[in-house]
Amino acid sequence: MVRTETPWGPWEPETPAAVARRFAGVSTPWWIAGGYAIELVAGHTVRDHADIDVLLLRRDQLAAQRALAGWEWWAADPPGTLRRWAPGELLPGSVHDVWCRPRPAEPWRVQLMLDEAVGETWTSRRDPGVRLPLAALGRRTSTGVPYLAPEAQLYYKAAAPRPNDELDFAGALPHLSPPQRAWLCRAIAHIRPPAWAVRSPRVSRTPATCRPARAAASPRGNMPVLSTRGKGEQTRGSSTPWAHPHP
Repeated sequence: MVRTETPWGPWEPETPAAVARRFAGVSTPWWIAGGYAIELVAGHTVRDHADIDVLLLRRDQLAAQRALAGWEWWAADPPGTLRRWAPGELLPGSVHDVWCRPRPAEPWRVQLMLDEAVGETWTSRRDPGVRLPLAALGRRTSTGVPYLAPEAQLYYKAAAPRPNDELDFAGALPHLSPPQRAWLCRAIAHIRPPAWAVRSPRVSRTPATCRPARAAASPRGNMPVLSTRGKGEQTRGSSTPWAHPHP
């Protein structure tokens, strides 16, 4: 277990298996997210983790209080600060993160992430035009641990990728099916400036769409990339919501 110091106290994240035991009685959807979601699809360790993320739909947020009964829950409200999340309180749409620990003297163990849905469709809080059916938003390991679909996780990481996000991208990309890559390329096309969607010197700084079928050689060493079409073939400007093509 990695210990990370923060201004609000240390982090020692639980394992995905431990989180799954705590949330076993939750009847509403939830998923392991963040870097651990990438490792669950890759099947091996990709990197160290400073925390563990558990994603729930905002409408189901109180299920987390029941799963972590007796714990402390602190909401990032406003972002960059922490304040107590009162029992039974419905957090506003501006709050997306909650830090949780068993007791005040113990390290933080779990970070809750709240995301949006309309009916049976997940919608990105960054861009409501980026969508997935809830049935396609998650996967399960062979032992039944639910985790966020890697294409959805990589979409969130693509906005401002850090070194850890680059490692996660490299670890997850070989495990994406062609339909998953196609969805990720369309999602990344909504991000400005584009990150992983454009890496070829020939189309540097030019928005582009992606071919989902294969990975191209990276100009930055061995990092796989989503290959691109030419400069003129862009998807920017489309405001039509699109849904996930099932693998």
